[in-house]
Amino acid sequence: MRSDLRSQIKGVAKQLRDAQAEAQAATRAARAAAQRRQREQQVFADATRDVKPLDAPQRAARPVPASAPLPVMRQRDEAEALATSLSDGVDVELLLDTDEALSFARDGIAPNTLRKLRRGDWMIQAQLDLHGMTREEARAALTPFLQAALRQGLRCVRIVHGKGLGSKNRAPVLKEKVRRWLMQSDPVLAFVQARAMDGGGGAVIVLLKSS
Repeated sequence: MRSDLRSQIKGVAKQLRDAQAEAQAATRAARAAAQRRQREQQVFADATRDVKPLDAPQRAARPVPASAPLPVMRQRDEAEALATSLSDGVDVELLLDTDEALSFARDGIAPNTLRKLRRGDWMIQAQLDLHGMTREEARAALTPFLQAALRQGLRCVRIVHGKGLGSKNRAPVLKEKVRRWLMQSDPVLAFVQARAMDGGGGAVIVLLKSS
């Protein structure tokens, strides 16, 4: 029986390492893509700085038939597209089942689900630490992490957003942003503020759909 328990622990530890590695790789890819876009925009701006538009021709233009819309390229980085679709402007009062513990559950979730999350009945299987990231970096990292956890069959993860002690005015900027983004993320069924031993006000415990 001890052998089975050790095997289970090793399996969970491997899932945690795989999910964290995949999230870190997605974060690096998102940062690289952002830097590449900035370089391309700068090159374009430098190349067109002295360009002036031509005068419009003094003749009637021949009508051009509208072309069929091009299909979206399948090679597009889906994780980045999903991450950038997360809005900061969601009305929390319309979507969030608010209480003192800043919890959230989608329609149809059993009432005792939030209580179980708060008590720690669900074992935390992976973690994403957003400390030190900008808002855009955190947004780009969140969706790939949740998708990786979902693919690996993980049900309970922790998102560490920090308490904002090192930010301007010592305000927890990412705390509110992460809550809004999680509410828009399809894999998320519910979340609660972490217990003190799990990070307290600096983290949130998230329940995901079953894969």
